[in-house]
Amino acid sequence: MAQIAPIATTLLGAGASLYATTRQAQVQSAQSRQQAAAAQAQTEARNQQAAAQQAAEQRARDARLAGTVAATRARLAAGGVQPDEGSAAALTAGFQRDAAAAQADSDALFAARLSAGRRSLLNDDGSLTPWLRAGATFGNTLRNLLD
Repeated sequence: MAQIAPIATTLLGAGASLYATTRQAQVQSAQSRQQAAAAQAQTEARNQQAAAQQAAEQRARDARLAGTVAATRARLAAGGVQPDEGSAAALTAGFQRDAAAAQADSDALFAARLSAGRRSLLNDDGSLTPWLRAGATFGNTLRNLLD
């Protein structure tokens, strides 16, 4: 009977340790979910901000392009040159190509900003660590009982 008391105490301690570890894992899991939700909300806010900025920059580029083309066409027409023919047409087409290249650069920057805001799939959430610790604690307890 006297030999059973230390074994029972050890088993009770191991059970309490397992319960505490399980509870800790549940708390960490809940905190991890809350942090993930907050990070997702921040990412969405950054994405919306970047999309709004992208749209504003696009409108500004379109307005500058339209103004530049209109002013160039007006100057050419005032000088007696047909703005839709020859070198004048090449000039306005060049403005449009430059604007398209600037738009492509802006789109690439926008895509890079969105992809940089993503969380890594390699970030651990801490859900497995407490279980590993519990297994180690239980293994140590069994080893102590067998010794």
